[in-house]
Amino acid sequence: MTENWNRKTWRLAGPVILSNLSLPLLGAVDIAVVGHLPGPQYVGAVAVGALIFTFIYHVMNFLRMGTTGLTAQAFGASDPAEVRAWLARAVLLGGVISLAIIALQLPLLWISLRVVGSSAEVATLASDYYQIRVWGAPAALTIYALTGWFFGIQNTRAALIVQVFMNGLNIILDFWFVYGLGWGVEGVAAATVIAEFSAVIVGLFLVRRELARVGGQWDPSQLRNTNRLKRMIRVNGDIFLRSIGVQVGLAVFTATGARMGDVELAANAILLNLSFFMVYGLDGFANAAEALAGEAIGARDRARFRLAVLATTRWAVICAVLFSVAYAVLGPFVLDIMSSVPEVRAMTGVYLGWVIAMPLVSVWCFHLDGIFIGATWTRAMRDGMAISAVIYVISVVITVPAFGNHGLWFSFLLFMAMRGLTLGIRYPGLVRNMEAS
Repeated sequence: MTENWNRKTWRLAGPVILSNLSLPLLGAVDIAVVGHLPGPQYVGAVAVGALIFTFIYHVMNFLRMGTTGLTAQAFGASDPAEVRAWLARAVLLGGVISLAIIALQLPLLWISLRVVGSSAEVATLASDYYQIRVWGAPAALTIYALTGWFFGIQNTRAALIVQVFMNGLNIILDFWFVYGLGWGVEGVAAATVIAEFSAVIVGLFLVRRELARVGGQWDPSQLRNTNRLKRMIRVNGDIFLRSIGVQVGLAVFTATGARMGDVELAANAILLNLSFFMVYGLDGFANAAEALAGEAIGARDRARFRLAVLATTRWAVICAVLFSVAYAVLGPFVLDIMSSVPEVRAMTGVYLGWVIAMPLVSVWCFHLDGIFIGATWTRAMRDGMAISAVIYVISVVITVPAFGNHGLWFSFLLFMAMRGLTLGIRYPGLVRNMEAS
């Protein structure tokens, strides 16, 4: 029976897209809950505290990505013992990292607050938020490991269940702790920590069910396999450096816009957040590529690899075109809703064209990231990010003085294009390596 690769792609991508869409909803509820407390400092504190953890956890996202690629290859090779071992290794690595985060919590907080530079009142409240939420690090990183493993065995529905349960419980506890118990900012942090640990319990229940499907037995000696451990460290280390590059790119964009003035800063923030919806959509197909390409490589099946790449790329490009059309048609109306300040509204209209172009340019770097993660060709990702970041910074230095905010948006678009180009150049080598193995 001929496989329906379109169906396989959507079976994996659909739950990821739905899961991603729950993230901005949670953030909006967090802000809305404290937004009704007396004073703007509460909103600022939650925003600053959440920003700190967003940065820390985004950098640690290698735990999710690396686990997906390594598990997918073991799954494709029909090696259930190794599929189990990658889950255990990922959870143990997440535990070690989370203990380091907790041990270094005070230096991390001190550095973060000085980088953000908020008012004394906001900093005090943000510290209260941080010192509660940091204890959720073991659960947060365990969820990363479980999510990566679920993606690797091609069960994105399980990842969706964990994410939606966690975010839904978080929202319910937000209202109870803040309005019912009057805990304020601390209530928002406590709600997140409880939701994270509760989600781990749900995730482990789903893991138990999936292990019966995967088969095999636990082999503790597998965990100490030196070659496997070295491979995990190499893969995760490369993705870690790649993630640092992403964060640097966003930081340069925000900081450069901030120096242009408050109106430019606000307009850029709104436009960037609008473009994040595109990221949520394209991520689904990138995750599908991770799982399907990784499985094909593990099975050493070139034909399946080609079909997986073609199907996921086709839908990613279609999705990118639809986002560009949606931004062009609906963008002006959405931007008017997002801001009531006339100057900011006018400014967002001036630069909307860059957001319209963004999906068509960035789809390639997002999707190639997924393919390379599935293939665990992470060194190429690391090197490509380094080259792209250098070109991006040079472009900012040259174009911003000459063209202002248009120069900044051009540089950011160039950053995305270079990430895709550097991986595209390495893609034939990936295929040749698969054929030779």
